[in-house]
Amino acid sequence: MLNAVLLLAALALLILALTAGPAHAAAVLPAQATATAGASGTALLAAGVAVAGSSIGAAIAVAYTGAAALAALSERPELFGRAMVIVGLAEGIAIYGLIVAIIIIGRA
Repeated sequence: MLNAVLLLAALALLILALTAGPAHAAAVLPAQATATAGASGTALLAAGVAVAGSSIGAAIAVAYTGAAALAALSERPELFGRAMVIVGLAEGIAIYGLIVAIIIIGRA
């Protein structure tokens, strides 16, 4: 129930942020600078989505692979190296998202 309330509050905040008018400081900027600032803001939003999505995906992957690795290690301790490689590959998903975000910000 609490998660649903938090999700609705976050969506309401996102809608307010996306539909809000221009800030007072943006009114004194030239039209070209305002358009550039909007494109830059979109790039930052896209980079944030890339990092958040990849981090959530990595968290889910590490949760499942970590649990499976601990179960395997309890039966056969010599599998430690292989299990940690699998968990590390799952964590690499977050690093890929960070790289994509850096590329997006670099092109903005």
